[in-house]
Amino acid sequence: MIGVLIFSLGISIAIKVSYLGLHPWDVLNVGFYDLFGLSIGSWSIIIGVILIIVALILDHTYIKLGTFLNLFLIGILVDFYLWTDLLPDASNLPFDIFIMVIGIILMGVGGGLYNAAGLGSGPRDGFMLSISDKTGFSIGRVRISVELIILVVGLIIGGPVFIFTFIFTFIQSPIFQYSYLKFINMVENRKRALDK
Repeated sequence: MIGVLIFSLGISIAIKVSYLGLHPWDVLNVGFYDLFGLSIGSWSIIIGVILIIVALILDHTYIKLGTFLNLFLIGILVDFYLWTDLLPDASNLPFDIFIMVIGIILMGVGGGLYNAAGLGSGPRDGFMLSISDKTGFSIGRVRISVELIILVVGLIIGGPVFIFTFIFTFIQSPIFQYSYLKFINMVENRKRALDK
C-alpha cells in the first residue's frame, strides 16, 4: 500500500509539469483525458482493465490480488492527489525540472516497493511479461516495443510528449531496479527473522 501511495504521488507530481513530457502510459492517459474527458485516473483504470483481460488470455501467471489493487488504487489515488490541488503547479523551467525529477524518483521507489511485496504485477507489467513469455522476446525488448507503440498512439491523440518522455526510462528504470532489489532483500530478511 505504501508503494502504491508513493508511486501514485510520483505520477501526479509529473502530471503537474506534463509540458516537459510524461511516461508513455501517462501520455496515453492524459491524451484520452484531454480528448474524451472523464479523469486521468479513470483512463488509467480503463486501460488497465483492457491489459489485464489480454494478460489473462495470454498467461494468467502474473495476475494476482495485487494486480487488481494496483489497477484501482493507482487510478483513484492519482485523481485524488490532483483533486486536492496541493501539488506544485508548473512555474519556471528549473523548478519544473526539479519537480519532474522528484516525480520520477517517487515512481521508481514506489514501483520497487509495491512489486517487492510479491502480490502481483501491475496491469502494464503483467501485460508485458505475458507477451514476453508467449513470444520468447526479452522483457526489455517487449517493454521498449510496447511503450514505443503506446507513445506513438499517445502522440497521435495529443498527449504530452517532450524530452522527459524519453528521459523517463533512463532515470526511472535504474531507480526501480535498485529500490526493488533493496526492498525484496528487506522482505526476505523479515521472512527469515519470522521463521526463526
